[in-house]
Amino acid sequence: MQALDLKFNLSINIHTMKTTILSIAMMLIAVITYAQEKNKKMTFDVNGKCAMCKERIEEAALNVKGVKYANWSIPTHQLDIIMDERKTDAMKIKTAIVAVGHDTKELKATEEAYNSVHPCCRYREDNSDDGQHHDGN
Repeated sequence: MQALDLKFNLSINIHTMKTTILSIAMMLIAVITYAQEKNKKMTFDVNGKCAMCKERIEEAALNVKGVKYANWSIPTHQLDIIMDERKTDAMKIKTAIVAVGHDTKELKATEEAYNSVHPCCRYREDNSDDGQHHDGN
């Protein structure tokens, strides 16, 4: 009888251990998955012309809480972003960009914001790439 009890207890302990290990593994997978989902890569169009525009656009984006990376391409007018979706969203970033005078497809800068940019940065009249002509100085 004692041998049967010992075998039964050993079986229960092994089952409990397997269940515990499986539960811990599932929780670890859930935590890792959640941590990976917080960062999102996005790309959107932002109007501008030169290195001064690039600096202004990237600075506006990076000043939004949750934006971890911002890179605007002069030739393509594409802004690449990495952001924490728990802290911000695309419209907050675009709102910050139009506030410094640069249009996006969805939002347009006010005339006041647009007119505050350097005259060479005024892309509405001439949206050509001016990156070769001056370096922002």
